[in-house]
Amino acid sequence: MNTLTANELKTRGVSAVEEGLKHDDELVISVRGQHRFVVMDIEKYNRLRELELTTAVAEAKADYAAGRYTTETVAEHMQRVEGND
Repeated sequence: MNTLTANELKTRGVSAVEEGLKHDDELVISVRGQHRFVVMDIEKYNRLRELELTTAVAEAKADYAAGRYTTETVAEHMQRVEGND
């Protein structure tokens, strides 16, 4: 994975990001020698989000099929979530 320093980003701007993404799918931005951010192409980001949501739906369906859910009113739910017993 390519790394771009915050200073390089500041001086070279988006062109430095575009250049880094030509060589790899992701680009790490480092700040004071520490990896802080990851930049990626929007299409890759959208694919990852779609996979994340697909996984969440599959987990919810599995929980429902296994009976791991609660039926309650909104008030009951809020009381349970807020911990006001």
